[in-house]
Amino acid sequence: MKACRRFVWHVIGVISGVLVLRPVISCQAEEPVLKKIKVGISALSPANAVPWVAKEGRIFEKYGLDAELIFVQGSAQGAQALIGGSLFVAPVVTPTVMNAALGGADLVILAHTLPGVVSRLMVKAEIKTVADLRGKKIGAGRYGTLMDFLTRYILKKHGLQPDRDVAMLQIDVGPELLQALSAGAVDAAALSHPAYSRAEKLGFHSLWDARKEALFPFMEVVIRRRTIREDRDGLMQYMKAHLEGIKVFKSQKELSLNVMAKYLKISDRKLLEESYSLYAPDFISVPYPNTEGMKISFEYVALTKPEIMKHRAEEFVDSSFVADLDGSGFIQKLYSSK
Repeated sequence: MKACRRFVWHVIGVISGVLVLRPVISCQAEEPVLKKIKVGISALSPANAVPWVAKEGRIFEKYGLDAELIFVQGSAQGAQALIGGSLFVAPVVTPTVMNAALGGADLVILAHTLPGVVSRLMVKAEIKTVADLRGKKIGAGRYGTLMDFLTRYILKKHGLQPDRDVAMLQIDVGPELLQALSAGAVDAAALSHPAYSRAEKLGFHSLWDARKEALFPFMEVVIRRRTIREDRDGLMQYMKAHLEGIKVFKSQKELSLNVMAKYLKISDRKLLEESYSLYAPDFISVPYPNTEGMKISFEYVALTKPEIMKHRAEEFVDSSFVADLDGSGFIQKLYSSK
């Protein structure tokens, strides 16, 4: 009888152990639930390489995010999508953020990830000086986009009035703009790399380099203030992924070249190498919002909304996310790890 009882208790113990272990095993087998977000991509340019790298390198997943990359036609459309709730985050240029804020929108800049814009105005052979642009047609993207803003700013800097002295045609930035230049639909086009290298091969030349003409911090990380209140943790995870994406782009050349080849649909190794050599040093490791560099944006917005001069740059930014990641040692750890 004792042997029988021992056997019964042994069986019960085994069964109990299985019942206890089953939920543990089940939990371990479950895939982590990722937060779905939509990330705006403003142009097919290496300037947007960070979210591409974060997507292809599964960095978003590392920080609990399932990111869908959504192409938007410039900053104006990106701002509208953010305000309407269609996007979680987007690169909206600073003047557009300011204009939106003056209109009552709650957009705010968390970071500037590039110190200047890699762009050149490519022109026909007969155009030798900026003055030669008088009476000509320029393609620089849709109104309100980054290229449109910079082209207008540089024209005014050199004494020409956009829409009066030169015609500003509304043509999408990308293959359409290069095609318009090569077909003669415009006399000049504001192109980023690698498009301007392609234009050079077609016989056009550079009239100006936007990085030298205007110190304009860009590739902003822009969100709604409402999102900070409702989902600060999710935003912090996004910022971690974004900052690690910058680190990976700067340090893993082959991965970055492959990612650019995929998204830009370029197989020319030389063009990819040129893009990488231009952008990799420029991406900022600790990308605080550049309030000092926002001066140009104030001047531009003031042309139509002079009341902007009553405001301070700090009103349009939130540095706390980069500050927290900087102060905690997160960024330092990224660059100290192999």
